[in-house]
Amino acid sequence: MRLLRRVLLVLLSATAVSGLSAVVAREVLRRQAAVARRVIGTPLGEDAHDADRVYKKRLGSRIELVLLGDSIAAGLGADDARGTLGSRLARGLAKRTQRSVRLRTVAVVGAESSMLGDQVAALPASARPDVAVVVVGGNDVTHRVPVAEAVAHLETTIESLQARGAAVVVGTCPDLGALRPVPQPLRTLGARASRQLAQAQREAALAHGAWAVSLADVVGPFFITNPDEMFSLDRFHPSAQGYKRTAKAMLPSILAALGERDEVPFGHHAPEATVSGPAATG
Repeated sequence: MRLLRRVLLVLLSATAVSGLSAVVAREVLRRQAAVARRVIGTPLGEDAHDADRVYKKRLGSRIELVLLGDSIAAGLGADDARGTLGSRLARGLAKRTQRSVRLRTVAVVGAESSMLGDQVAALPASARPDVAVVVVGGNDVTHRVPVAEAVAHLETTIESLQARGAAVVVGTCPDLGALRPVPQPLRTLGARASRQLAQAQREAALAHGAWAVSLADVVGPFFITNPDEMFSLDRFHPSAQGYKRTAKAMLPSILAALGERDEVPFGHHAPEATVSGPAATG
């Protein structure tokens, strides 16, 4: 902690004298990752609960749902399989469409956008998802991956999934400013970087015919105002309640991507070719 205090004093001094340069900003984000690991720890391990199966088999007319991305997409932090993002999405989708849903999760804890290609490759060659949900970005921010590089991997992934016949929904990078265990000014810089990446992800998704859900807008406020309820014990990953709220927030775009809904609410963004009115643009 003495080293951390010295780093913060140096950063604050640099800010007062000449403003925070791009070089210092990158160093701050590197320190943020180290501090986050030290303060938060890894009490949840590296493996999320396996929620993959067919939900509501009796309904028939199956929807093939695939989840790609990082620990949020994988559901790390949930108490059991039912509490993961994938299970929440599958059950919500089945309820609203009255169709069965096969969930397949290839998301990996700790993944950056550069790993999305391997996740697509992990799908069986015969897999033809109806809808693919991608949630990624937090690890790109904490590991200082350039925005252009991260977005390029996302664009390639969207195209690969579309080539398999999938409608694609991208949950943009969450607001890292909600991570209270990370001290200032590191948290503020993380928030700024996550917003920049989220905006670039949204623009890339829409330009490539995918739907985008701004997670910082649709669920971010709940994590900020109710952290004890929304975060798991590591104070970094969502709890079961956090995943429930996130799944509920993402469902409108997933339904719209499948043609089961005409309009979407604030924070949801439709590809230009499918926009039907103000509500569809968020």
